[in-house]
Amino acid sequence: MKLSKKAKAFVSWSGGKDCCLAMHMARDTEPIVLLNMVTEDAGRSMTHGLSGKALRLQSDCIGLPLIQQTTTWNTYERNFKDVAGRLKKEGIEAGIFGDIDLEEHRTWIERVCADIGIEPMFPLWQKDRSSLLEELIFSGFKAIVVAAKAELINEKYLGCPVDPSFVEYVKEIAIDINGENGEYHTFVIDGPLFKKKIEITKGQIIHKGGYIFYDMVELITKKKEIAANE
Repeated sequence: MKLSKKAKAFVSWSGGKDCCLAMHMARDTEPIVLLNMVTEDAGRSMTHGLSGKALRLQSDCIGLPLIQQTTTWNTYERNFKDVAGRLKKEGIEAGIFGDIDLEEHRTWIERVCADIGIEPMFPLWQKDRSSLLEELIFSGFKAIVVAAKAELINEKYLGCPVDPSFVEYVKEIAIDINGENGEYHTFVIDGPLFKKKIEITKGQIIHKGGYIFYDMVELITKKKEIAANE
């Protein structure tokens, strides 16, 4: 499928570091909307368990609209096609995805996108994992750890930033450095895509189903400070 110059695109949005970095690196598209799949029962992000409020604050800070499509795992494909198909009719040609190297998931994305005539883009695909985290930090994105497998990640890191010390920690415990297999999930609160930043004023740790979650109970947005040399 041949895309027009600066094709309009949706971003498959989880609120985490990979979708943010993918959007940042998708140079040949014009991202115009964030697409997030949420649970029917609790209205939380399917992959990261983030609240609708947290994701809407991100959307506001970035300055792009957020579409949240309710679904279950059993109806996920049908609901994804429905909402992406509507976006296609509105002139969107491409979808930006933050996958790194899970071949089975990429194959699924390519199949469902082909069915509705959307071109999938994978800016992070098969890039070195350490380099991606370095790019995230060097580019100025601020991500915090909001979920982790309890058997793998020390609870003290929940709510903490993805910074060089956290990178060293995940290297030491020998898990996937990017959490590509669900070892941990993140939430981005600031970065080059953000016109405002998010601050968490109250959070709490929750244990559920073998996972630890950092529940962001209270969040606010704040103006970003302008560097003196700007």
